[in-house]
Amino acid sequence: MKCKGFKELMKEEDGMGTVEIILIIVVLVGLVIIFKKQITNIITSLFDKITDQTDKL
Repeated sequence: MKCKGFKELMKEEDGMGTVEIILIIVVLVGLVIIFKKQITNIITSLFDKITDQTDKL
Protein backbone atom coordinates (compact mmCIF):
# COMPACT_ATOMS: atom_id res chain seq x y z
CA MET A 1 0.00 0.00 0.00
CA LYS A 2 1.25 3.42 -0.89
CA CYS A 3 0.81 6.38 1.49
CA LYS A 4 -1.06 9.26 -0.09
CA GLY A 5 -0.02 12.86 0.21
CA PHE A 6 -2.28 15.52 1.65
CA LYS A 7 -3.16 16.95 -1.78
CA GLU A 8 -4.17 13.53 -3.09
CA LEU A 9 -6.18 12.89 0.06
CA MET A 10 -8.08 16.17 -0.41
CA LYS A 11 -8.86 15.30 -4.05
CA GLU A 12 -10.30 11.95 -3.05
CA GLU A 13 -14.11 12.00 -2.90
CA ASP A 14 -14.79 8.66 -1.19
CA GLY A 15 -15.50 10.22 2.20
CA MET A 16 -17.52 13.18 0.96
CA GLY A 17 -20.86 11.45 1.53
CA THR A 18 -19.96 10.79 5.14
CA VAL A 19 -18.87 14.38 5.70
CA GLU A 20 -22.10 15.69 4.18
CA ILE A 21 -24.23 13.44 6.38
CA ILE A 22 -22.32 14.54 9.49
CA LEU A 23 -22.79 18.21 8.56
CA ILE A 24 -26.54 17.68 8.04
CA ILE A 25 -26.82 15.98 11.43
CA VAL A 26 -24.90 18.82 13.11
CA VAL A 27 -27.22 21.41 11.53
CA LEU A 28 -30.33 19.47 12.58
CA VAL A 29 -29.08 19.09 16.16
CA GLY A 30 -28.31 22.81 16.23
CA LEU A 31 -31.82 23.66 15.04
CA VAL A 32 -33.35 21.38 17.67
CA ILE A 33 -31.27 23.05 20.38
CA ILE A 34 -32.21 26.54 19.17
CA PHE A 35 -35.94 25.80 18.82
CA LYS A 36 -36.27 23.32 21.69
CA LYS A 37 -38.91 25.35 23.57
CA GLN A 38 -41.08 25.87 20.47
CA ILE A 39 -40.83 22.19 19.49
CA THR A 40 -41.76 21.13 23.02
CA ASN A 41 -44.78 23.44 23.00
CA ILE A 42 -45.99 22.10 19.64
CA ILE A 43 -45.62 18.47 20.70
CA THR A 44 -47.34 19.11 24.03
CA SER A 45 -50.19 20.85 22.24
CA LEU A 46 -50.57 17.97 19.79
CA PHE A 47 -50.66 15.37 22.56
CA ASP A 48 -53.20 17.44 24.48
CA LYS A 49 -55.44 17.56 21.40
CA ILE A 50 -55.05 13.81 20.86
CA THR A 51 -55.95 13.14 24.49
CA ASP A 52 -59.01 15.41 24.26
CA GLN A 53 -60.17 13.70 21.07
CA THR A 54 -59.75 10.19 22.49
CA ASP A 55 -61.67 11.19 25.62
CA LYS A 56 -64.62 12.15 23.42
CA LEU A 57 -64.73 8.67 21.88
